[in-house]
Amino acid sequence: MATIGTFTRSANGEISGSVKTLTLNVKSVKFVPAEGDTENGPDYRVFAAACEFGAAWKKQSDKGNSYLSVKLDDPSFAAPIYASLVETEGDELALIWSRRRASN
Repeated sequence: MATIGTFTRSANGEISGSVKTLTLNVKSVKFVPAEGDTENGPDYRVFAAACEFGAAWKKQSDKGNSYLSVKLDDPSFAAPIYASLVETEGDELALIWSRRRASN
């Protein structure tokens, strides 16, 4: 697992921060609550400036901890990035990436 982003939550429900990997460095990333979407639609839309490049769904771990399941994608990516946005100490959130295992 690797932390690829750090975020904070604002009073209006937006989550903002940055994402950084060896090939990606986006300093202004916002998770904006999705409104009026379908039943299976995302809970948040993810933007870099005015460009939407992902979505996030509210989930709960087996231990009862809430987190966001995040999918980031862009034509420049070889494959989508799947990560979890989790609360850390204080008011900060961390975007945690781990490689998905191939299913049999």
